[in-house]
Amino acid sequence: MSFPKVVIERDSDSEEESSSEEENDQVDDHQSEEEDDDQVVENDASTSTLGKTKTQPITISLKKFCKVCKRLGHEAGFRGATYIDCPMKPCFLCKMPGHTTVSCPHRVATEYGVIPAPCKGTRNSLEYVFARQLRPHIPAIKPTVVIPDQVNCAVIRYHSRRVTCLEFHPTNNNILLSGDKKGQLGVWDFRRVHEKTVYGNIHGCILNNMKFNQTNDGTVYGASSDGTISCTDLETGMSIGLMDLNPNGWQGPSSWRMLYGLDINSQRGILLAADNFGSLYMVDLRSNRSTGDSVLIHKKGSKVTGLHFHPHQPDLLLSCGNDHFARIWDMRKLEAGSSIYDLPHNRVVNSAYFSPQSGSKILTTSQDNRLRVWDSIFGNLDSPSREIVHSHDFNRHLTPFRAEWDPKDPSECLVVVGRYISENYNGAALHPIDFIDISSGQLVAAVMDPNITTISPVNKLHPREDVLASGSSSSIFIWRPKEKFESELRGDEKRIVLCGKGGKGGKKRRQSDDESDDDMYSSKGKSLKTKKPSLKSTSHGRK
Repeated sequence: MSFPKVVIERDSDSEEESSSEEENDQVDDHQSEEEDDDQVVENDASTSTLGKTKTQPITISLKKFCKVCKRLGHEAGFRGATYIDCPMKPCFLCKMPGHTTVSCPHRVATEYGVIPAPCKGTRNSLEYVFARQLRPHIPAIKPTVVIPDQVNCAVIRYHSRRVTCLEFHPTNNNILLSGDKKGQLGVWDFRRVHEKTVYGNIHGCILNNMKFNQTNDGTVYGASSDGTISCTDLETGMSIGLMDLNPNGWQGPSSWRMLYGLDINSQRGILLAADNFGSLYMVDLRSNRSTGDSVLIHKKGSKVTGLHFHPHQPDLLLSCGNDHFARIWDMRKLEAGSSIYDLPHNRVVNSAYFSPQSGSKILTTSQDNRLRVWDSIFGNLDSPSREIVHSHDFNRHLTPFRAEWDPKDPSECLVVVGRYISENYNGAALHPIDFIDISSGQLVAAVMDPNITTISPVNKLHPREDVLASGSSSSIFIWRPKEKFESELRGDEKRIVLCGKGGKGGKKRRQSDDESDDDMYSSKGKSLKTKKPSLKSTSHGRK
């Protein structure tokens, strides 16, 4: 499809000098990468004499411009819900040449091309311990999977910037905590949708991670890109700074340290955090002070994106970073270069987690559109048991995608992760949230709502109930099973709360770092009062 030409008539009283300079000149002027199309200006020849000036109209023609390879003649990117590949590059989804994203076999079925688990015939002491102590706790038959597939309640434009992390309260089933790019901490009671509050005086910029201490559920610890670790009381909003890596303020990007990875070892009473220079820091939770020196656990100058302790072995630590590695560490010998095992990846590793029940499996999310699974940390770790192709290769103006385990699944097979490439659902371009069985690579379910037109990179499954929390731009949505809660929805007064600027007159735009089209989700209620959520403990049992 060729673009139409636009003819602009020139003024007859134009100066002689300008007309003579533009004589027989054809100008191809490429605009910046931020524009969708290049404009090529072609000035037809204009003849002039000493006494008379003859002018010709200017013809402007638009040519196709590829934003991937920066060449003319073709386009690449989204056209509606369809992603168009650049012919000069391999398939965007599976990174393999020979086909496009539209015809990629992994788009139809994620289990296509999954690398099977190698046969482990070794008989060593670790395999014996695993078979005797851990395997009996893993059920042989998979239980029935319950998928939260309907939006039960939501807060539209809850945060002023995009959501970066979510965490459920460890004892109160209906309290959800959220962090955003501005460093704000939100506390929301999603059973009483109006009972919500946002603490904005804790961090100066991105709140990258939050964790609870099992011994004290009234406080939450956070790691921020301002280089601080905070301990916040959820009732009062008062915060205590446990560490500040930039006490002298901004001294330039080469010295500014940002904290990303964070995890708590309750048995040892320590908190670990990692920065964007590959270093690990330790805080004693009993004295709320940093202890020891920093340890280089990843390549110097690379970001450590995640930390995770083993659920049963407090001495095992899993880390991942921008140096394309996930590493297993022994806390009893935590030194630079002393990792137990290094798990290589092709690109940046966004997250790495032990399985929640036994801790014998490892799940990683990498920027090369791959979910990698190791079935046993006691077996052969040279290669992953499975590589599952999934669309999450994008983090510009988005929180990085991270695949999360379902903590209620005893078979340790179900994970949830948002999808980047949109799908055409009844004419609308939607980005579903995928539930994947990592034992086979099969897509179990893809949940979406026609009113959620933005991407949902942050997803968290409830540890005790069939609830999914998703962060899409600056909004938060709670998903529940449709059949189970259909009767409740009929009697609810209002389940959608609208905050901030939204509502009428909003123009539909592509999601960006600070703006989104969340106002497409309409609010049915009248009152927008905000109440502080109650943090009283409730029952842990699943309904």
